[in-house]
Amino acid sequence: MKILLFFYNLVLPLGFIFFVPGLLWKLWRRPGWKKTFGERFACYSKERKVELEAYKNGIWIHAVSVGESVIALALCRKLRACYPDLPIVISTGTTTGQELVRKQLPEGASAIFCPMDFLWMVKKVLRMLKPQMLVIFETEIWPNLIVQAKKQGVKTALVNARLSDHSAKGYTRFKFFFAPLLAKFDVIAAQSEGDKERFNLVSPQANVLNCGNLKFDQSVPSDLKAVDLSGYFGAGEYKVILGASTHPGEEAVIAASFKELYAKNDNLRLVLIPRHAERGEEVMQTLAKLEIGTARRSNDSRTGEKILCLLADTTGEMLKFMKASDVVIMGKSIAGHDEGHNLIEPALLKKAIVTGAVLRNFRFLMQVLTGKNAIKTIAADSELTDVLAELLENDELRNELGNKAFAAISEHSGATDKTLAALEKLI
Repeated sequence: MKILLFFYNLVLPLGFIFFVPGLLWKLWRRPGWKKTFGERFACYSKERKVELEAYKNGIWIHAVSVGESVIALALCRKLRACYPDLPIVISTGTTTGQELVRKQLPEGASAIFCPMDFLWMVKKVLRMLKPQMLVIFETEIWPNLIVQAKKQGVKTALVNARLSDHSAKGYTRFKFFFAPLLAKFDVIAAQSEGDKERFNLVSPQANVLNCGNLKFDQSVPSDLKAVDLSGYFGAGEYKVILGASTHPGEEAVIAASFKELYAKNDNLRLVLIPRHAERGEEVMQTLAKLEIGTARRSNDSRTGEKILCLLADTTGEMLKFMKASDVVIMGKSIAGHDEGHNLIEPALLKKAIVTGAVLRNFRFLMQVLTGKNAIKTIAADSELTDVLAELLENDELRNELGNKAFAAISEHSGATDKTLAALEKLI
């Protein structure tokens, strides 16, 4: 392992050179908390170091972006309830995730940016925090962070862990590196039995448990209010189609279907939320080509005489827009994409969900929903218009799908308790 890490650290700076332009571009274009972004390079002011003194000898939870940060916060609250005297630090890798965490931090917890996986940066932060335990979410497997944590006697856990078929093939190809690395985790709490099997295939000696998907335990705030769309679409009642967490190519497919449907029913409106807010200008150009009057939420710019579409290129508002919608099309599942996104949030809101037929990264979740006939899937982009038309014309069908989706998700709750039980053995 030492030799492999030597070569990893030898190659890492070269890879970082190619990574930097994208990192800086995202920092410039993406919204979120940027004031302490220097922490990504283990740069802390004297004041910041003093502030973090109060969070030594606790638990370090690492999530990446907004989705992981939401469930990391939920786990943080549970841990604080069980261990009120144990400080917690949550780290993120994105500015949007950092902003979300900072807004919702429970008492006794703080937030930092996770350092890059350079050896000296990782060592510096570990020495500063001196955590008892490092809890990493999903697939953030950084070799130096894991190895150095173990060297300093820190208990390590990979929670809500998932491993797709595609990733498993890559990990298996480099099994000589990943097998001993995964075995360094004191516990890997996998999302499903399939994920557990794939982790064990890569690293037979790893301690992997099937604890379930923490996202099944998400809840919708009781005081959640839908976004007021009247400022964009005017007064009146509309049927709203939401394209959620969309990726390149998907906005064009969804907007084209909307335009076709609108020609037959002018009581329809469209909301698009790109997965990456910095793609706002690109999506606006796509909508302009289709001649769809659009308002852009980030800067309130507008095109066309009549606003039929809202481009919500902002972050942290997904649930509010979902609540205001009638049909939710989940992104990264059409227009050539097949990895998928989390379907649990619209299910918790009892929304009719449409997605591509193959979600490689969320297969178990798809099985749960399709097994209960709680979701509409399309095998080809050309099917989208007909499926949307059926749902929009049938209130009873939409309600039925939403209720079935909620019930299906509720059946699989309990992952938090299982994960906490696994972590408690390490504390």
